Amino acid sequence: PTMTAPSTYADCPFVVRAVRIGGIGKRELLAEFQQCGIELNEAGHELFAHDRFTVYETPSILDTVEITVNNLGFAEGATIAKISDRAVKLGLSLCPLELGPHLRLQYLDQPEGRIGNPTTQHRAPPGSLTIASYQITEDADIPKGFYLRRIDGVLWLRGYRAGPDHVWSPDDHLVFVVSPNAA
Repeated sequence: PTMTAPSTYADCPFVVRAVRIGGIGKRELLAEFQQCGIELNEAGHELFAHDRFTVYETPSILDTVEITVNNLGFAEGATIAKISDRAVKLGLSLCPLELGPHLRLQYLDQPEGRIGNPTTQHRAPPGSLTIASYQITEDADIPKGFYLRRIDGVLWLRGYRAGPDHVWSPDDHLVFVVSPNAA
């Protein structure tokens, strides 16, 4: 289905994807990852193992928007709270955590992220795509969400940790769900 973007972010680059979620359990998702050669980091395994990470029984399709922090209006970067507030005003909302694994399985042609880019710490790596999702807990030791990355030809679904004071870079790419009443 074709979706039109609200004029508030239609003048800047963004990517729209329809993502199927639900209908299969966590064990089946992990089996599909193995079949597709998709890797998980330790934080990704922690998220999958957490009892608050649940999946929808009924399949559905969510319209998503990939947009940079800068294109949300934060040229100097911003915290996830400020980013989320702006996204809501633009007709977007946070994703269910389950969207990350499903998007990873459906986005198999992600460009390479490492080539020509330096290694990063405490920020999203170049070429990565972070799912702006609801946190399953406020516990600082539990990963906050997923990001997608291709490293040396290998597709990854990686968990990440970022506190509420973490400032996301203007170049970071985030994925949000289009709110049903935004069109």
